[in-house]
Parts: sequence; structure tokens; C-alpha cells
Amino acid sequence: MSARPTTLLRGFVAGVLPVLLLAGCGGPERGSLDTQPATPSPTCRAHQVREPAERYTAGREADTGAVLEMLRYYTANGRTPYCDGKQPTTADRAWQQLYTRLGGDPTHLAQP
Repeated sequence: MSARPTTLLRGFVAGVLPVLLLAGCGGPERGSLDTQPATPSPTCRAHQVREPAERYTAGREADTGAVLEMLRYYTANGRTPYCDGKQPTTADRAWQQLYTRLGGDPTHLAQP
């Protein structure tokens, strides 16, 4: 006797769907650095909402232009306060750590 379509669907929903949903919860969302391009010399900074994507962190596979843009941004603006006056978020700290790990001068970063 063959399985009924509703039984197969229930099996899929019960077994595969949770795995697919959890795959999206595996870690922080990664993305591009928000350099506030509309404000070349900001008086305050917005918090980063995403941690660095692989193109910033993948060693030989990194995007050199993106990495240099990030280094330039933090060298010029790393001590600029956040517009909300709050401390760095987890995403902000990830970008700052990447900046110093790649050789950026930690004195160019705001001190808590």
C-alpha cells in the first residue's frame, strides 16, 4: 500500500521544514559596511547592522577594494561618536576587530 499524499506532506513538514528554518538561524547576518556615502564627513555615525561579509574576511578570496574602503572609513571616522550616543553594538565591534586584525591603528577607534 502506498503512502497517501497528505502523509508525505506531513513527513516533509515535520522532518525537513524545521531543518530549513534553523539553517537561517545559524549565525549573525553578514553584509556590507555602511559607510554613509551620502555624508562623506559625518559628524556622527550610524551603527552597523550586519557583521562583515566574507568578501571582507576571506583572506585571498577577499575583495581588495571593499577591504581598502573599510580601512579608509575606520581610519577617517573610527573615533566619530554614534548618532544615538550609545556604545558599539555587536556588529560594530565585529567591524572594529576586523579593522585592527587587518592592521588598522586601534587609536583611530572610539574608546568605550
